[in-house]
Amino acid sequence: MQPSRPDDCLKTGHAMTISPLSLPSLQRALLEGWRVAGATRGVSVAYALVFTLAGLAIMGGLLHRGWTPFILAAAGAFMLVGPAILAGFFGIAEALEAGKAPGTGDIVSGYRRAARALWALALICLLLFMIFVTDAAILYAYMIGVEPVWLDRLLPASLAVVSFMRWTAVSGLVVACLLYCVAAFSVPLLCERRAGLVEAVVLSVRVVFGNFLPVVFWAFILAVVIIGSVLLLPLLPLTLPWMAYASRALYREALPDE
Repeated sequence: MQPSRPDDCLKTGHAMTISPLSLPSLQRALLEGWRVAGATRGVSVAYALVFTLAGLAIMGGLLHRGWTPFILAAAGAFMLVGPAILAGFFGIAEALEAGKAPGTGDIVSGYRRAARALWALALICLLLFMIFVTDAAILYAYMIGVEPVWLDRLLPASLAVVSFMRWTAVSGLVVACLLYCVAAFSVPLLCERRAGLVEAVVLSVRVVFGNFLPVVFWAFILAVVIIGSVLLLPLLPLTLPWMAYASRALYREALPDE
């Protein structure tokens, strides 16, 4: 018989306690996230730069083709794949907690330590991302067409551009709410191998609906900071680690490891 791999060993065996969250919980999470981001600034920024450069390439391509209104949809779409990159930040934070100087190897270790089910959830994120981008592209073709909309002619926005933005926002909000309920707390649970896929998703949904107002406000903070930073890309290497570590701190308050 082959020995079990580390991925297969989940830290289960007892029912997890869901602690109530409040607005002060969000403040504590933001402060803790900022502390960890500052203590791991070099490696955290380096990891976030990977996604910043990818965003730069995508935005450059959209601007080059004259699809300027689509940039906002692309920025929102990042929120759909964001949960899949948390494991790397978890690896960095765990190295810091262990008293080590975090390095790029800890990013890889974060993914290696995560449960295999994380990849299944990442595929769900990717699927929802593709659904949203496809819907946005169809709306763009229908409402704006093939005529280029260059950056210097974006404002004042035409009726077609405004309609595209409005309907894309509605479509994105529906998909984002669905993913948020499923992934907000299940991804951290899988990163720390504290639950299997089904249990992690169920717990995530229970935390969201059991702490609805503070968790919705947290989602609003994440959306404003991350989407705003994607549109102003030089900010993303600083804000992405901050929000990732803050999300980790909030998850640990909601689902303490007893």
